[in-house]
Amino acid sequence: MFEALILQRIDALPARAGGALAVVLPGGRRLGPAGADVTLRLHALAPLRHLATGQIGALATDIVTGRIDIEGPLRRVMDLAAGLLDDEPTRVSTVAAWRRPWHSLRSRWLHRPSADARQIRHHYDVSDDFFALWLDPRRVYSCAYWDVAAGTLAQAQEAKLDLVCRKLLLRPGERFLDIGSGWGGLLLWAAEHYGVHGTGITLSRNQHAHVSRLVEQRGLTGRVQVRLLDYRDLPADQPFDKIASIGMFEHVGHANLPRYFATIRRLLAPGGLLLNHGITAGGTRNAQLGAGLGDFIERWIFPGGELLHVSHVLRVMAEQGLEGLDTENLRPHYARTLWAWSDALEAQLDAAHGLAPEQVVRAYRLYLAGSALGFERGWMALHQTLAARPSGRVDGTAMRGAQCAYPFRRGYMYGAAEA
Repeated sequence: MFEALILQRIDALPARAGGALAVVLPGGRRLGPAGADVTLRLHALAPLRHLATGQIGALATDIVTGRIDIEGPLRRVMDLAAGLLDDEPTRVSTVAAWRRPWHSLRSRWLHRPSADARQIRHHYDVSDDFFALWLDPRRVYSCAYWDVAAGTLAQAQEAKLDLVCRKLLLRPGERFLDIGSGWGGLLLWAAEHYGVHGTGITLSRNQHAHVSRLVEQRGLTGRVQVRLLDYRDLPADQPFDKIASIGMFEHVGHANLPRYFATIRRLLAPGGLLLNHGITAGGTRNAQLGAGLGDFIERWIFPGGELLHVSHVLRVMAEQGLEGLDTENLRPHYARTLWAWSDALEAQLDAAHGLAPEQVVRAYRLYLAGSALGFERGWMALHQTLAARPSGRVDGTAMRGAQCAYPFRRGYMYGAAEA
């Protein structure tokens, strides 16, 4: 029965996905054309059901666990995977709608401080050397900004770091907080190029050790510090002038989002600016991606990760006393960033296998390429939102009634050449 369904899907793929797929069963029997773009070699029969029903996330798990080997370039693999889908992964099913209250309760449980720490370390403490294989030299693990079409990944990441600093109007001597500071790219860029006094916080022991070494090596001790700390535990006795949160709030969770923005408001001086940069949901109601894609990411990549639509993020931000000033969608920039990471990992698979377990390498190959596909198709987005804690004063030098550092003119964010 499954074989007939699979043959129907294989026959439909050239028209739907612009390519051909073949499946080789455990006994050697081949389904599909001999010259297929992609071949799936099955080492067990269980994946047949996932293939026949279009459960792409379950197929990805089959690949990670070694029940399927893939042959063919990952870009073609992803095109064909999209062709196997029965529906958009952002569409909400009746079952998913009934499960929504459960997701809220689960979110509260998953995002206790101790659970968040475990989940962050599960992802980021795999191996610094493994991440260094496919990230840029600064190890910036978030969406780059391609301000020139022919730029390299390293140039695009530096352009992103500078764009964040410009949007925040960073000035020498200001107190700057980087929530989820990663391997220190933004924190060090802001200190070295804009003269701020920077504090970074992270839950990753590997990242904390790495950035601490860089701070000492670059002579920034006393002006830059990184702390192994949960954002909820940071004292507000000395408010920050500017705050950035880059690629972190995806880990906060639906249930904790009000507390997250309330905490940022408490940490931000009146009139100060926040730049919140993170992945957002492509659909307005889906708690995670369908077709098993969300389950795959939850299990193998980001345990506890939750995506929210930007409209919900802006509403909660406003409810916690932060004024949204400017929101920019960089979705295609993240697709290109992810393909750059994917290509870099594919080029160094032998080295990757020496640095991380086989299942980790397989999972990241699918995660990077699959995420690139998701951003290309609009299943996910990436929003940078600039917000402020209003000072309550209607006077000011920038513009009467501004109540913050933002000039209420957007031109300062971009260079003349790009404009």
